[in-house]
Amino acid sequence: MKFIRKYIGDLHISQRWFLLLGGCVLLFFAAYFIQALFRPMVGVTCIIFLLTLIDYVLLFVIKGGLRAERITDERFSIGETNKVEIAIRNNYPFKVKGYIIDELPIQFQEREFTVPLTVAPWSEATIDYDLKPLSRGEYYFGLLNCYISTPIGFLQRRTRHGELHQPEDKRKAPFTTIVKVYPAFQQLKKYSLQFLASNDNNVPGLKKLRRLGHSLEFEKIKEYVPGDDVRTINWKATARSNNLMVNTFTDARQQQIYCLIDKGRNMKMPFEGMTLLDYSINAGLALLNVALLKQDKAGLITFSKKIDDVVPADRKNNQLYRIIETLYKQQTKFEESDYEAVWTLIHKRISQRSLILFFTNFETFSSLERQLPFLKKIAQNHLVCAVFFQNTLLEQIHQTTPDDTEGIYIKTIADQFAYEKRQIVKELRRHGIISILTTPKNLNIDVINKYLEMKARQMV
Repeated sequence: MKFIRKYIGDLHISQRWFLLLGGCVLLFFAAYFIQALFRPMVGVTCIIFLLTLIDYVLLFVIKGGLRAERITDERFSIGETNKVEIAIRNNYPFKVKGYIIDELPIQFQEREFTVPLTVAPWSEATIDYDLKPLSRGEYYFGLLNCYISTPIGFLQRRTRHGELHQPEDKRKAPFTTIVKVYPAFQQLKKYSLQFLASNDNNVPGLKKLRRLGHSLEFEKIKEYVPGDDVRTINWKATARSNNLMVNTFTDARQQQIYCLIDKGRNMKMPFEGMTLLDYSINAGLALLNVALLKQDKAGLITFSKKIDDVVPADRKNNQLYRIIETLYKQQTKFEESDYEAVWTLIHKRISQRSLILFFTNFETFSSLERQLPFLKKIAQNHLVCAVFFQNTLLEQIHQTTPDDTEGIYIKTIADQFAYEKRQIVKELRRHGIISILTTPKNLNIDVINKYLEMKARQMV
């Protein structure tokens, strides 16, 4: 069996060989009527079979071979482009051509992902391609299937690369590589301390904010420039230097920032391949990273029917890693979220006044009314900000001009839903709750802008 698998099982005949043999058959048929074609066609057929034998010997008999290895990062970033490399070593004394079928994880739904292959004799090559995962979790890669041929090109040899391992769950297929897909950690470099500490607009969408607050943390004395708060003039320093001098203050630090991520059924709604939960997790991670850079304490709570994970607010060196590891495994629950359990937890475990950001979604005014009593109780002791989403499909319908009765009905219903979203914002504001109504695409920037605005106004 091993002999058959080695010398026959991996043998594939190319389309070129079938086309040539088919042409010979047709010409042999023509030779029945034209006797002069018979002898030349016998010679051509013998040459084809001789070349086929030489092709087989080159691929299967002579020493050599092909080596291929997949090189990936240990983790991917959801919703972003991640690079995968295939390192190839050709040990044959001739140039090989063909293609590679990479057994991608089932999440990508790619049955035959092919990559062209061309490697010179006794040399190495690298092939790379990009993957964009749209869900978090563990991704299982299979074998690398290389189909190679000689310059003759009549036959192909399949070589399979990678050591298979059996997963703990026997129902899953064997794998060669496991890659964990985390929240969009690649985006964190966009929000570095360099631009947060200055007024530069290096990141599109971030606003310039003047920090005029009076925190208790004194920073330095500087010369007055138009726009500075006259209440911060330092008269003693002014008298000594004969120039108008003002005190500057830094933002208050060590404030507690909690992201509360709703995992109920209302967060399962898809947008461009990802769910609202995925967008909320990405935005929450980006915000907490900024909070840590601003010397605040970052914390996390995930909940649905019950409280699932709690990361107490802190600013230790490994705090961001703890948050990423917690967010990595979150999945949507198909139940209505229990805000009463959230209020009970906050009342018992968060004694210091904190900024509480709820990442949730209210589609109708009645859905807000069910949760509003608990949001009001939390807002009595904390600064609460509710983050929910605009329905972009309804916005598209609103901009259309209907040309029939059905279209008028659809647009009227869409306008009603959009009106309820605006009413939700007003109702939250009436009870002292800050709200952010945004699209999934703009969620990160809007949330970070709101946080920086609250820091500048000394609300946090």
